[in-house]
Amino acid sequence: MPNHHARLIGILILASTCSVPAAWAGAPTDQLRDGVDRVFKILRDPDMAGAGNAPQRRTAILAAAGTIFDFGEMAKRSLGQHWAARTPAERSQFVALFTDLIRHSYIAKVDQHGGARMIFGGETVTGDQAVVQTKIPLSNGSEMPLAYRLHRLDDRWQVYDLSLDGISLVSNYRAQFNKVIRIDSYETLVAKLRSHQLEFSSPAAAPSGKAAR
Repeated sequence: MPNHHARLIGILILASTCSVPAAWAGAPTDQLRDGVDRVFKILRDPDMAGAGNAPQRRTAILAAAGTIFDFGEMAKRSLGQHWAARTPAERSQFVALFTDLIRHSYIAKVDQHGGARMIFGGETVTGDQAVVQTKIPLSNGSEMPLAYRLHRLDDRWQVYDLSLDGISLVSNYRAQFNKVIRIDSYETLVAKLRSHQLEFSSPAAAPSGKAAR
């Protein structure tokens, strides 16, 4: 998968690990902040530090990620028009493969960096949908806008997409997946995702994980 996708995930994590709250916040912002604060605590926990604690640290980070992201919804939206044609078994398989791809991109970036500052801005809530606006201060003095799109499941708000400077993570994946299916087949896409899964589980993988390409 393109490095740009991993970069979006990386920016999400690097910005999230040290947040600056807005003057006001609603449930979507509060729950998003709570989730990224869990990641921050894991990264700062001395009992989790070091290469020897990498497996435990990754497990804890994945658990925290699960409170932030709705991986199933991200997978469905990323497959786009091709989702309807998939059988229940194919859908379950695709969600698992996609989730593995995102999780390992997440782990690789989280485990390699300490974090930067993220400023929470306003939020917009329309029914069960919400957008939380944030900004990332850059070294040149400018700010990069990062918008989180969330939906509500029961009493939880979870992220199903994020846009970095107007570029949607889900839209990027959807365009790429659609191209593979159109030129080759859905089976080819699954094979590509499986190959990434094998890379992630390979003993030769770096201790901190490899970002998806």
